[in-house]
Amino acid sequence: MKANNLKKRKYYTVAVFALFRLAALLTAAALAGIVLFLIIKGAGSISWDFLSQSPADSMTKGGIFPAIIGTFYLTAGAMLVALPLGLATAVYLSEYARPGRINSIIRLSVANLAGVPSVIFGLFGLAFFVTKLGLGISILSGSLTLALIIMPTIISASEEALKQIPLSYREASYALGASHWQTVFNVVLPAALPGIITGSVLSLARAAGETAPIMYTAAVFYTLHLPSSLFDPVMALPYHIYKLATVGTHEALVPIRYGSCLVLIGLVLGMSLAAIIIRTKIRRNKQW
Repeated sequence: MKANNLKKRKYYTVAVFALFRLAALLTAAALAGIVLFLIIKGAGSISWDFLSQSPADSMTKGGIFPAIIGTFYLTAGAMLVALPLGLATAVYLSEYARPGRINSIIRLSVANLAGVPSVIFGLFGLAFFVTKLGLGISILSGSLTLALIIMPTIISASEEALKQIPLSYREASYALGASHWQTVFNVVLPAALPGIITGSVLSLARAAGETAPIMYTAAVFYTLHLPSSLFDPVMALPYHIYKLATVGTHEALVPIRYGSCLVLIGLVLGMSLAAIIIRTKIRRNKQW
């Protein structure tokens, strides 16, 4: 009987792990298929002129340089706002908050914020930042809206990274006479840095690919000039791709459309790869 039970458990374990591997392979295959499709359709459009020039002749010629710059401005602005607030919230929830109603309300709010559709964020940004605060269609309005979207991801990733730090690290710091804040700032946060950076860069990649929020708050289809202040509108890759896909069926737009998609997914995958590399280097340095 024991032998039969051991065999059943062994087969069950093998079957479950096989399903896990199959799920992982399907996910990787889906990503590879999308990237391969975009490479086939859009690789012919990629050139230095395409990446460094502005659009021309009703978007049928030229490049996407203003859209790349606008995407950078929006994502950088969103990170400058969301990272300090998200990290501070994570530190409070992990290190200072006591179990109770306030703690539960904060956690519930973060969870609900993560589940709100991006188009709702866009409409909120239009009503509050653009109209109520009078910021207009601008980089600032778009960055603040994107910051609200990525903040739950930063909070969750940072809090999880802080929780992974062993209690012995804190106890050793307290034994040396450090205060709670000194322990958090000098011991816990540096140890949790790989996880915090990974979550932050992944949230940055999400912000780079959002369309609905910037559609209402920051992006324009075409502008002759690069932005000179936070109150200027910008072109952005996600909105640029959306407009190219919806304005018409002109044959000249097809390669530009897929080339823009390829550049955008390259930026997103590059950010994800950067997160992995940074995390790996930090962990190796700590081992030494």
